[in-house]
Amino acid sequence: MKKTQLGQLVYFLLQSVAVGLAIAFIMVYFFPEYLPGGSAGSPATSIRGNSSQGPLSYQNAVSAATASVVNVYASTVRKQKTHPLFQDPLFQRFFGKPPAEIRRDNNLGSGVLIGGQGYILTNAHVVKAADEILITLNDGRQTFASIEGMDEETDLAVLKIQLDKLPELTIGDSKALRVGDVVLAIGNPYDFGQTVTQGIVSATGRKRLGITTFEDFIQTDADINPGNSGGALISATGALVGINTAIISSSGGSQGIGLAIPIHLALDVMRQLIEVGQVVRGWLGVEAQQLPMDIADAAGLTQGGVLIAGTLQGGPADAAGIMPGDILLEIDNQQMANPQQLIHLISQYKPDTAINIRLLHGWEEKTLSAVVAQRPSFKKGE
Repeated sequence: MKKTQLGQLVYFLLQSVAVGLAIAFIMVYFFPEYLPGGSAGSPATSIRGNSSQGPLSYQNAVSAATASVVNVYASTVRKQKTHPLFQDPLFQRFFGKPPAEIRRDNNLGSGVLIGGQGYILTNAHVVKAADEILITLNDGRQTFASIEGMDEETDLAVLKIQLDKLPELTIGDSKALRVGDVVLAIGNPYDFGQTVTQGIVSATGRKRLGITTFEDFIQTDADINPGNSGGALISATGALVGINTAIISSSGGSQGIGLAIPIHLALDVMRQLIEVGQVVRGWLGVEAQQLPMDIADAAGLTQGGVLIAGTLQGGPADAAGIMPGDILLEIDNQQMANPQQLIHLISQYKPDTAINIRLLHGWEEKTLSAVVAQRPSFKKGE
């Protein structure tokens, strides 16, 4: 009797172990996300890959975006000056008037088709002096483009082509980019043909670089070389997050510091250029400088301020009573730390908007009201 009970017990234990091993095998192979360290949709086996290590290929993202990236060939035609001897009437009497010598300067860049209606976003520095703009699509089609609008203060331009069956690119959320996110740069560097480089977001909100008046750059170490300007910066899923614009380099080639305009800023500029013909920004009419440390210490300012170096006669600041030498402290309760911050803040106001300005006049604190005007059209650096 005892041997029979012992055999049944052993049989029960072996059966339990077998069932447990079978369940464990099923969980490990088919449902690794429910195990410690696993995640939903991220198989833990090395054969299938691990999402924490990134995908094995970005082919899906690239194939979704490359059709919308175009090559931009901007040509400027110039007449060469001829030697004064050739202009002499006696010379022309015997030899005739010499034919005008034409020189064609070519500028290479890239662009991104937006919206399927033939609009192309690119950089203003690529096309600003062009007499002729040739566009080459990824499918081999070529056509000439016209300039729909240009904003040199952000280095953006909108081109228009007349072709049908144009691809559309998914627009990403550039405001949600984080340092470390994978990005891909697509363009036509050195006229080498469409090229893709990969990197990460190194920083966001880069300002005070002296490249454009209004700066809010995405910094990336994805290689951006001459010819990439105006091309696409896309996410790892193939969504457009920026327009490649510039590199910081001592040699002229990529050194791991590339800059792109966030797509949310670029699309706002594009919309205004198409609808209005220009970008409407607020303007105060002041020349501002960084407040020197000794003046800040003498005034007892611990949070800084902006020194007003000059005001335009008849401008909004002049009309409000702001004078050179005043120290601007706040606009609508927002502390001013540097001239770039002041320009950016004022530009965001719609013309005819009244703002409150707190400043130091001499050593006396004042609060004034000014009415923002529309910012005149300036070239970069003005």
